[in-house]
Amino acid sequence: MKRFGLAMQIVVGLILGILVGAIFYGNPAVATYLQPIGDIFLRLIKMIVVPIVVATLIVGVAGVGDMKKLGKIGGKTILYFEIVTTIAIIIGLLAANIFQPGVGVDRTVLTKTDIHKYVDTAEATQSHGMVETFVKIVPTNIFDSLARGDMLAIIFFSVLFGLGVAAAGEKGRPVLNFFNGVADAMFWVVNTIMRFAPFGVFALIGVTVSKFGLSSLIPLGKLVILVHVAMVFFILVVLGIIARISGIKITSLLRVLKDELLLAYSTSSSETVLPKIMEKMEKMGCPKAIASFVIPTGYSFNLDGSTLYQALAALFIAQMYGIHMPISTQITLMLVLMVTSKGIAGVPGVSFVVLLATLGSVGLPVEGLAFIAGVDRLMDMARTVVNVVGNALAAIVISRWEGQFDKKKADDYVQAVKADPSAA
Repeated sequence: MKRFGLAMQIVVGLILGILVGAIFYGNPAVATYLQPIGDIFLRLIKMIVVPIVVATLIVGVAGVGDMKKLGKIGGKTILYFEIVTTIAIIIGLLAANIFQPGVGVDRTVLTKTDIHKYVDTAEATQSHGMVETFVKIVPTNIFDSLARGDMLAIIFFSVLFGLGVAAAGEKGRPVLNFFNGVADAMFWVVNTIMRFAPFGVFALIGVTVSKFGLSSLIPLGKLVILVHVAMVFFILVVLGIIARISGIKITSLLRVLKDELLLAYSTSSSETVLPKIMEKMEKMGCPKAIASFVIPTGYSFNLDGSTLYQALAALFIAQMYGIHMPISTQITLMLVLMVTSKGIAGVPGVSFVVLLATLGSVGLPVEGLAFIAGVDRLMDMARTVVNVVGNALAAIVISRWEGQFDKKKADDYVQAVKADPSAA
């Protein structure tokens, strides 16, 4: 019999997790026994993300060896991220205005969830601005940044270090060979850890389903469905147009990334697929220097799914409370989200933190988030997928913009995956 591919194994784990969670709904034993399995899987992924980013970025930058060229790539990357993120916010606002998901929702039948754990972080984020974000990119202690997983600081150091290795010439060759070896070894570790993915998915989704019930889902069903529909629209239409301009079909990209998208959707964590996305975008014809820079940077600056959701959720809360949001206020909301959503991707519950920091600035009650917190995981699954697709496509866009995208290599890889899905 043909061996099950990773995608099918993840689907089986997802289905079994949903069944177990539904059968044992409300039983704390599910979390007691399954949560450690899910936590171990997530910790395994987090364990390898930083070494892979550092090693691949140093190797890629050293291969370019030109600060002016890298600066141009960085400028184009940030510009692209800002444009696409703004479009995502506008899509979220339009969806909320057209379909009015919060109108008619009875708050008395909703279950409130404790969100105090996000409050302190949100208060610290209130003063979070673009200038402060760029200041914090420069680490005072790289080892502290590595320990905390501060991705922007890690990227900044790795780029400078890679340039230094290139400037050292032959003397830097042993260092370059070392990081080449580290990258190859860590990708082997990634492929080994991925074998554990179905078990991690089973555990994480099982715990989630066992914790929330239909009583909290049904009144908010319109919001959950609208978020998913808006995310699908954004991928197929907005990102689809961008992909077509870049010379590929969005369906081809989705086919190549199917394993990673299933994993990201099931775990609600884009971090779990970062190493594989970088690897596959190189196979899709992106230079190592661009893929290893653009994709990790996108995890802080290109959160398309998160910003779309934040805009939609903010208007949902306004509608639920019967608060009128004129166009001028919605424009203010868009501008605030464009700033507050940058550079804090590593914060736990980032979407809630950003919303808590944003709602007050446009006169919306932050306690409204307590009503949707119970089903946030379901919406987090969808926005994670959009974040992953958006960052993978960004590597292709910047590669094409720089005239370095290998279209033939991408076509050959897509055809190979079509013929044999295991080739992905």
